[in-house]
Amino acid sequence: MEEVLEKLERDFEQLERQLSNPEVLANMDQYRELAQRHAGLQEKVEQARAYRALQQEVTDLEELLKDPSTEDDFRELAATELEQAREKARAAREKLLLLLLPKDPATERNAIVEIRAGTGGEEAALFAGDLFRMYTRLAERRGWQWELISANETGIGGYKEVIFGVSAPGAYGVLQHESGVHRVQRVPKTESSGRIHTSAATVAILPEAEEVDVEIRPDDLEWSTMRAAGAGGQHMQKNETAVRVVHKPTGLVVSCQDERSQHQNREKALRVLRSRILEMERERQESEIAKTRKAQVKSGDRSDKIRTYNFPQDRVTDHRINLTLHNLPAILDGELDELLEALELHYQQERLAAGE
Repeated sequence: MEEVLEKLERDFEQLERQLSNPEVLANMDQYRELAQRHAGLQEKVEQARAYRALQQEVTDLEELLKDPSTEDDFRELAATELEQAREKARAAREKLLLLLLPKDPATERNAIVEIRAGTGGEEAALFAGDLFRMYTRLAERRGWQWELISANETGIGGYKEVIFGVSAPGAYGVLQHESGVHRVQRVPKTESSGRIHTSAATVAILPEAEEVDVEIRPDDLEWSTMRAAGAGGQHMQKNETAVRVVHKPTGLVVSCQDERSQHQNREKALRVLRSRILEMERERQESEIAKTRKAQVKSGDRSDKIRTYNFPQDRVTDHRINLTLHNLPAILDGELDELLEALELHYQQERLAAGE
């Protein structure tokens, strides 16, 4: 640990010297690169210095208590301060370790969000629509760009399936723990007796893949086209613009019909397909090394129920971290910060406990 902190300090001080070098100041590209590395180290170095200062405080108080010449009044005060300093040092060390954890490069990517209605029929489709609005409202609150990729709507505003992309640095890192089964408990609009129903929808969050990440051979793709389904009227598609692609090596199937041209739908379908293949490869590697969060905590499995939205009790409970909040309307309006931050802290601590 001490060797890591010393290297961190040396690297940081070297960057500070380089940033004050006139030759570097005259080279904007080099300066920008060094400034970015400096900013990436600054919080870690500041936390390391705070931790070391608290360690020194603990040592000083321990020596004071060992000194036989210390008066009783000072000894009692020092004992109290020592307990507080040890607790602060423990918390500072944990925060420092979290900062030193290696980041998954995928967390900095854009995200692909897939929402599908589960058990519960039309009510499940309506709930899928609620989740779609929740995540797009979150994106809007954060100033992120989002784009609809594919949607299979039901007649009364629900979705059997909806897929959209979120374009923002770190979007996948923020949303990654939302994958799983989301359950809703409420009285459906169509329920005349006032009985509470339980329905579910599944959410999958994928890091968006680039073409360089996943090589897809044209021979491995089987394309088919069809007319896009719609409500008819003046926008009724007369041409076969909807597409369906099968990736033969993996069996993955993607359909897309939301754009007016077959070319645009093919591009969007490939975008989703690349991300699904990348996620399959990531999961295979994680399974093999058995050192990822999905291997350490059961809730990484998308078949597990991760969260319940209870309307009668105005309650949202995340079962992975036993966190219950009583502000359901605000959460469904995209105010997810408290949940997302608590989940991220939980999984960071899981990684620490696993020795990653």
